[in-house]
Amino acid sequence: MKAKLRKTLVFSVLVLVLLGFIGFVEKQSADKRVNSIHVKVNPIADVYFVEEKDLLSRLQTEFPMLNTGILINQVNLDQMEEKVSNHPFVKNAEVFSDLKGNILVEIDQHKPMARIVRPMAADGYISTEGVILPTSPKYTTRVLTLEGNYAERLLLEERLGEEHDGLMNLIEFIEGDEFWRAQITGLEINRKNDIRMYQQVGKQVIEFGAAEHIEEKFKKISLFYEEILPTKGWNTYSRVNVKYKDQIICE
Repeated sequence: MKAKLRKTLVFSVLVLVLLGFIGFVEKQSADKRVNSIHVKVNPIADVYFVEEKDLLSRLQTEFPMLNTGILINQVNLDQMEEKVSNHPFVKNAEVFSDLKGNILVEIDQHKPMARIVRPMAADGYISTEGVILPTSPKYTTRVLTLEGNYAERLLLEERLGEEHDGLMNLIEFIEGDEFWRAQITGLEINRKNDIRMYQQVGKQVIEFGAAEHIEEKFKKISLFYEEILPTKGWNTYSRVNVKYKDQIICE
């Protein structure tokens, strides 16, 4: 009985200490003022579309009270997070404060995977998630280019849906292979199932057809490089067709 009473007493004391500590921390937090703002953009190789200095300047302009040392609990962190998230190249944003009174902004960027080129209007990018992004006046990045009537219509979308899975798979296949990423420079897509490829080395236009059976078609292109070109010469053909099953048509 005494042991049980002792355990109950110890537990009650621990609860009181914990509550006191929580109250102390909350009091300290309530009295904490804004010390500084830190913006961190998580790096992605060769992607610099979100500038830390630019975002910091925007936040200080949009929320001038941050420069006055106001109390942390008077700052609407959710509103700041929403503002940062509105940047077209921001994939994810988190805004929070620490015990020192610093406001921390951490950002993940969208990574462009292809660029849609339009001769009479602004270009746009397709991200690795299929999100359509604008171009930037400050930075550009070397990615696969897409052109043609069908490609241009993709810029009317906010995000490419399931109907574009084949095209996304094709772009990802080229992007994910070191050789093809260097060799295939652009796709011409005037109709959905009529893709033509242009090369870094070689004048031949590769008629790829629909974005399906991708690995099989690239094996045929490799066969063209390894067995046909060495015997016939690089300038013999101007067109290579790999649209059809088990066929390579060279003209």
